[in-house]
Amino acid sequence: MNGASLPREPEADETGSSQTVRAQLRLRGLILGGELPPGQRIPELALVERLGVSRTPVRAALIKLQEEGLLEALPGGGFGVREFSETDIHDAIELRGTLEGLAARLAAERGAGAVVLAGLRDCLARIDALLHEGSFTEAAFGGYAEQNGRFHRLLAEAAGSTLVQRQIERAATLPFASPNGFVLLRTSGPDARDTLVVAQQQHHSVVEAIQQREGARAEAVMREHARIAHRNLRDALQTHQGLQHLPGARLIRRAGH
Repeated sequence: MNGASLPREPEADETGSSQTVRAQLRLRGLILGGELPPGQRIPELALVERLGVSRTPVRAALIKLQEEGLLEALPGGGFGVREFSETDIHDAIELRGTLEGLAARLAAERGAGAVVLAGLRDCLARIDALLHEGSFTEAAFGGYAEQNGRFHRLLAEAAGSTLVQRQIERAATLPFASPNGFVLLRTSGPDARDTLVVAQQQHHSVVEAIQQREGARAEAVMREHARIAHRNLRDALQTHQGLQHLPGARLIRRAGH
């Protein structure tokens, strides 16, 4: 290897941790973009050059993505991109819904803090404003996705349990199980806005249940909320166009294929 092909040395103010995070984000992007196909061994040395970091943060990033479930350890050593069945994705969504239901119940029973409740109400107001616009544009969908992601993060925080919050974050790392995993698939079609209106009604209901200290109701709402993601998954798998707009679609092993 000549000097021109060596990976650059880290900047003086760039820690090993920040290099790992950067490598992890870029590697995830390569996987979800279909540039690293499922089943094949990931060449670490090639990644070192491609990502512009040393081998240590690349290896750490690979391990972290394995912990997230996006990679798997191969029998002969090294890592490969995982392939997901429809059942895997269904179960991941169900797991997130169960954990968020627990978070909502704990928030109601223990009492959510004033700051996090204010944040949840602000999310509701911002999404309401987007949904009441005359025409729901692609930019509005983007705004919805941003506030929707924020809402779910605040809900996890509202549980008052770092353990539950951490497990929700982990469950949502798979692209198909994140709160916004299928939101941007709804940017077209006659019922595109309607699906988000239903989801927003559930957002209002869970915040109301938390405020009224109704734990069972709060949990049930969030379990039902996950059903929207299940429907969106089913719709996406039924159309080639839907899969084209789904990040990581190439990782899905279709039934009968």
